[in-house]
Amino acid sequence: MRSTGGFHGRRIQKTGGSTYIISLPKNWVVSRGLGAGDTLFFTPRADGSLTVFAESGDGPETERRIVEVSNDLEVEHLFRRLIAEYIAGYPLLEIRTPGRMSARTREVIRNFAQRMIGPEILEETAEAVILQDVVGQNPLPIPSVIRRMHQMVRAMHTDAMAAFRARDASIARDVIERDWEVDRLHWFLEKQVTSALRDARILVSLDLTLPECSTYLLASRTLERIADHAVRIAETVTILGRERTPARVLAELDRMAAAAATALADALDSLDSRDIAKANAVVDAAKRITRERDHVLHELTTQRGRLAVGLAYVLESLERSAFYASDLAEIAINRAVESPAAETEAARGRADRSESVANGAG
Repeated sequence: MRSTGGFHGRRIQKTGGSTYIISLPKNWVVSRGLGAGDTLFFTPRADGSLTVFAESGDGPETERRIVEVSNDLEVEHLFRRLIAEYIAGYPLLEIRTPGRMSARTREVIRNFAQRMIGPEILEETAEAVILQDVVGQNPLPIPSVIRRMHQMVRAMHTDAMAAFRARDASIARDVIERDWEVDRLHWFLEKQVTSALRDARILVSLDLTLPECSTYLLASRTLERIADHAVRIAETVTILGRERTPARVLAELDRMAAAAATALADALDSLDSRDIAKANAVVDAAKRITRERDHVLHELTTQRGRLAVGLAYVLESLERSAFYASDLAEIAINRAVESPAAETEAARGRADRSESVANGAG
């Protein structure tokens, strides 16, 4: 055995005609409560390493997290705490209060369970509410979540601009409400990645590498922020009231909105295809939108009062949306640069997985 830098080295030995074996560190075996005859599972990873884990009845699906909260906690603070606990990824979440739980606290917990993907109320007592994640660890592939978020964000921006043009408060309210749908998808994806970091078995089930998980989490955060700017555009309907937008300014804003939407779509395409040229084009497009912003801003100096304020909000949100698309394009470039070797290893690992397991069993 050789040890260096916290790693334990074991020499590979050959037994029989085709099976290779190594010994395991005794302290790891003992700490896991393992012994002769127990089963270990392993899977090849894209970086060439092997993930090894023991068969256990106390897997991630049975973990319980007990959370002590006060009935006096502010509603927003309690909701944020519950979101944080949800992202931590525990399948069973028990929220307890000292003494009887107040009706207000129960209402916040119920509202939280209704808004999130997965949690359902399993049991209630006088002092506690137990939530269970009923969707499991990997009900929806992470790339599919990103695509769904993009569809929702793009629709929100289209409708927000429609509400702005028509001063339609009902469309604006609908856009604001749909922001929750984007948020819950983002929190769900963040929960999946957090769970994968904590348990190798979940990472295996996602069929992604850790760099890929990081990339998709950054993409999700970017989409969530773009959705926030769609909400901001929708909220200008109230600010503007019946004020009429000059036709020339409206045409410029519509053009910027279309360019920002195209930039976002192209950024996501470049992320999937690892197309560096397309990603660079998105970054260049964002810079052009900034130049257009300066032209529109000059037009706004001729306006007064709340019209100028409302139009400035729309202008800023369109520019920020374009730059978030640019951020996403830079993420795509980073992924494309690191992907060739990683993708080759990932493909090789997937192709050899069944054969490796068979050899290990032999």
